[in-house]
Amino acid sequence: MAVVSSETYSLPKGTGVTSRRELLKGSAATVVLALSPLKLTSRETSKSYSLIAKQSAHTFDETVKTNLWLYNRMCPGPLIEANQNDLLTVKFKNELDQPTTIHWHGIRNLNRMDGVPDLTQPAVEPGETFVYTFPVKDAGTFWYHAHNKSWEQVARGLYGPLIVRLAGGMPANRDILIVADDWALKNDLQLQEKTLGDLGDWSHGGRLGNSLTINGKFLPTIKVPSSGPIRLRILNAANARPFIFQISGTSEVKIIATDGSPCPQFVPEKIALGPAQRVDVLINDCSTIGDLLETSTGQAYVTAKFRRESDRNDIGNWDLSGKPFYEFPKLKEAKVVAIHMQGGAMGNLGSAEFEGAVRPLRDLAMKESKLWAFNGKIGGYSLNLADCSIGDTVILRVWNDTAWPHSMHLHGHHFWVKSTEFSSTERTILRDTYLMQPGERADLVFNADNPGLWLFHCHMLEHHAAGMGGVISVQT
Repeated sequence: MAVVSSETYSLPKGTGVTSRRELLKGSAATVVLALSPLKLTSRETSKSYSLIAKQSAHTFDETVKTNLWLYNRMCPGPLIEANQNDLLTVKFKNELDQPTTIHWHGIRNLNRMDGVPDLTQPAVEPGETFVYTFPVKDAGTFWYHAHNKSWEQVARGLYGPLIVRLAGGMPANRDILIVADDWALKNDLQLQEKTLGDLGDWSHGGRLGNSLTINGKFLPTIKVPSSGPIRLRILNAANARPFIFQISGTSEVKIIATDGSPCPQFVPEKIALGPAQRVDVLINDCSTIGDLLETSTGQAYVTAKFRRESDRNDIGNWDLSGKPFYEFPKLKEAKVVAIHMQGGAMGNLGSAEFEGAVRPLRDLAMKESKLWAFNGKIGGYSLNLADCSIGDTVILRVWNDTAWPHSMHLHGHHFWVKSTEFSSTERTILRDTYLMQPGERADLVFNADNPGLWLFHCHMLEHHAAGMGGVISVQT
């Protein structure tokens, strides 16, 4: 397999400290649980899984074993499935040599189960076990991933899909999962470990890989029925690379959900996903479906092939016109939170505040590996961006005043945003992660209906580690 520059890729030939500490105590967590609109009830059906994080070997091409860190020795990690309103329990054991946690991305979760170390829970130390238990109130396409040193742990493979289903959905052979990732690999297909933590990547677009996988494989074959409708759930698990997909052979595709939330169906000009984003795509007739193409580099690469098989006489009428998780809120008394994003290479940030002192950005970069700021302050779990109350409508008025795109993710909530990610036509859609372009200003509008301390950060994971993150407090 040819390995090319990090700007493209090739395919193989074959709030405050006090409240934070209180939240981490068992008594405070119990209070949050009791007050949360997501509180547990005795009527929920329980689904249980076990996950083990450990060093594992994996074959991308069925020949060479690559040393990764995986859940249950699988790449991606095992599919976790539940039905809407189930109670999900995941017993997690850490067999790595460094602490870790699991974040349940897109789940409007109980705060103490959100998986952010030193914010919502203590890190799970090597050899320790932690049990995550939470209800899944929303049906949709979600995922889970490591959230300690995520710039390294996710890059090594610690992530997997999570699907919450509605009763009476499409059968399994018509509901197809596509997990895309890029990997920074050497010629021997081992990870380029020396580039982990590289400040050049951290100050630019993040760590971009040179090899692309679909569902953990180079150029896999994906089985689909010979005709009739299919649903593709597409997930971008890359550290930093946005993807643009096309599907050859088929006359029309429609986007029916964004980041798990149903949306009015529309035909996109492009199927675009920033890091951590998901889209559900409907193809009404897959009889002519060809290949899955990736085009973000300006060239069309075949990343997976579809193989049509028998229909199994399962063509039916499925209702795919679901409503978004919640309606666009009234803005009359909305709380506006201004967030000015600065920093990085070719940026306009000369200095920033870090741990109470203003220092030159170069000094922060060389001594602290900090390169990005919100409102002139290097971000982190100690940076409080806003104090909100339950029931508030909140507008995060975000300005990407940098030279780079940023995939902005809000934990514990979905927000409304006016998006041109899929075409030049602006659409107001519900997301949990939004890819902001350089210079873009956007309002992210959400209902503060989930109490706790919630992280807002860039999901270009190197940007998050280098300062692009802060906390939004929602208090009862």
